[in-house]
Amino acid sequence: MARSAKEVLAEFQANLHKMQKAIPQVTDDFVKRLMPDVLNDGVLTTKQKELIALGIAVCATCDYCIAIHVKKCFDAGATKAEIAEACGVAILMGGGPALTYSTFVFQAIEEMAPAAAS
Repeated sequence: MARSAKEVLAEFQANLHKMQKAIPQVTDDFVKRLMPDVLNDGVLTTKQKELIALGIAVCATCDYCIAIHVKKCFDAGATKAEIAEACGVAILMGGGPALTYSTFVFQAIEEMAPAAAS
């Protein structure tokens, strides 16, 4: 991972904006409806759902998804330790590729962690 997590996140947001202009119905349905409907508190909390999403992002080897969900994990109140444990589960389920992409999670933690997220 040569790019910083913040650069990856900014690149995603810029490209998403372009997509929203080209295919607004698709992007709006996904970003403004599906994501909130799925990730808002329910039986599972938003924090739990974001940790799950991060684990899936690691297994899917998606650096954009990792950057997005590390930030969203912190926004939902997750700690560095909780994010690290989610990586451990992802490594269990995803093997070597998940191990390598988990290193990007730890880079993102260093770049995006709020002071209170220890």
